[in-house]
Amino acid sequence: MTTMEQKYANYTKEDFQVWEVLFNRQMENLPGRATDEFLQGIDRINFTAGKIPDFSETNPLLKSITGWELAVVPGIVDDAIFFQLMADCKFPASTWLRKMSELDYLEEPDMFHDVFAHVPLLTNQAFVDFLQELSKIGLEYIDNKWAIELLSRIYWFTVEFGLIREAEGLRIYGAGILSSAGETVFCLSDKPKRFEYNVEQILNTPYRKDTFQDRYFIIESYEQLYQSLPEIKEQIAILSQKEPVTV
Repeated sequence: MTTMEQKYANYTKEDFQVWEVLFNRQMENLPGRATDEFLQGIDRINFTAGKIPDFSETNPLLKSITGWELAVVPGIVDDAIFFQLMADCKFPASTWLRKMSELDYLEEPDMFHDVFAHVPLLTNQAFVDFLQELSKIGLEYIDNKWAIELLSRIYWFTVEFGLIREAEGLRIYGAGILSSAGETVFCLSDKPKRFEYNVEQILNTPYRKDTFQDRYFIIESYEQLYQSLPEIKEQIAILSQKEPVTV
């Protein structure tokens, strides 16, 4: 994969305005809803409303905390590239920002999702260890589309749309929620179903990308995610041989 760079000088006035509006809106929504680790992570890596993150500043900070760094990608990348980057402790991140006219929904994740919503939790060692080992499993099955689909369900219901039980109550750690003002409120309401973290149940649960989730899974700790890796690997090995027949 050709190495790409963030061209910081190319950001426009509108880009800075979009970042500021989205940042301020979510930082009003997230206290009392987001996991403590995310809110602390925002401070650890010096994210603010007035400045789009500069990877040349963020990467040394991240590396000093967990050994990870951001790798610039143009957008959604092939599974092989995605998993290889994360197996190498590099989180794939786009550098473009949505327009003011599309603040609430994008089909493809932009920098606000990739960076604001994902990066603060990359300061948690158990969480990034989980990401790295999950990606290594992905590389093992890169030529098995059904296995990759199964693995994507684990990623979806944890990294993107996961909830965690903390001392003060349920909190959000999934980046797909943390970057969405609407789903931040919805996921903790009485409308969706919520289940305890269960690898087998998640592997048997398809997901949708075009609407709020109708179910979420709750972990007790980030260590629980890491400790579930042997079960994930075992279940993938079994289920990847049993691809369902589509009619």
